[in-house]
Amino acid sequence: MKKENLEIYEKLNTMHYGAHCELNFGTPFQLLVAVVLSAQCTDKRVNAVTEELFKVASTPEDFIAMPIDELEKRIFSCGFYHNKAKHIKELSEDVVRLGGVPNTQEGLMQLAGVGRKTANVVYAEAFKGNAIAVDTHVFRVSNRIGIADAKTPEQVEQQLMQGFDEELWPQLHHLLIFHGRYTCHSQHPNCEECAVKDVCKYYKKQQNL
Repeated sequence: MKKENLEIYEKLNTMHYGAHCELNFGTPFQLLVAVVLSAQCTDKRVNAVTEELFKVASTPEDFIAMPIDELEKRIFSCGFYHNKAKHIKELSEDVVRLGGVPNTQEGLMQLAGVGRKTANVVYAEAFKGNAIAVDTHVFRVSNRIGIADAKTPEQVEQQLMQGFDEELWPQLHHLLIFHGRYTCHSQHPNCEECAVKDVCKYYKKQQNL
């Protein structure tokens, strides 16, 4: 692991100490549902929806039994509710068929509607595995700082895995998300408050350094 990368990690960890998954869940299955709902939606909105949703449906069997039009109404405010309801129903059937939520990345990706990012989140959060889920924040921040130089989320994931020690991957994921949410915004990043601006490729370019 490069000394520069460790310094960036430590500075981000100081700046966003305690960074964590902001989705509320009680079981690996509930986390799966929450992550599906979080696509192009804020965690705050998802938490508001799941707070009520999980009161009436908290297991895959509950979601299988729920009429899809009712599910769509309950998740409407998360956006893309037709596709999300379909995926939740289908992955619920898969989980029941498999006898539980798979605890590996490969197993999770066999579930309907579960891609690599979702699988990595659930693997890291629910099963304490070492993985880096690359969402829009991780993708943007990694490329801006310069700890990645890639055109796809998969490439960013591979470069971060190569650039940082494995035991740091889960927390690195959270630190980059927090940095993207609260400092390194897509528009008008707050560079003056940034702990890594002295080593940031984007900041140096803006300052002609």
